[in-house]
Amino acid sequence: MCDDAVGLRVSEAIEAMSLDGVDCCQEAVGGLDILPVIHGYRYAVIVDAIQTGEYGPGTVLLYNERDFDEAVTHAATHDVNLPTAMKIGRQMDPDIMPEEVRFVAIEVQDIRTMTETMTPEVEAAVDSAKRAVLHLISEMRGMPVSEGQR
Repeated sequence: MCDDAVGLRVSEAIEAMSLDGVDCCQEAVGGLDILPVIHGYRYAVIVDAIQTGEYGPGTVLLYNERDFDEAVTHAATHDVNLPTAMKIGRQMDPDIMPEEVRFVAIEVQDIRTMTETMTPEVEAAVDSAKRAVLHLISEMRGMPVSEGQR
């Protein structure tokens, strides 16, 4: 769905680098369905489209779990947002949840149009979002990761 593909594109770009110790999963899941994807990993970076309306399309934003504390809700399990799913996962099975989960969000413009192309602003942000993911991987590993490193 147009700009909603940005997370997939960033993940594919990271995967193409074949970084040691880095697994890339392209999943179209949300809510509680994200938990099995990240279970067992020490660290996780989730890359996705976001539509806040506060930033221009293509703006890359970095978040950690604490940034979403106020977004945690008491909704039914079929309607759980990502922050609530993370909290539930930590309460239910903390030993297999990642120590740290970080988020790279790209402000999008169009997530309703059925097309295989993204808007130009979001397409142009893929490389910047990839660099943001590499930065977070570097922080989590405690060592730099460059685009030439495998």
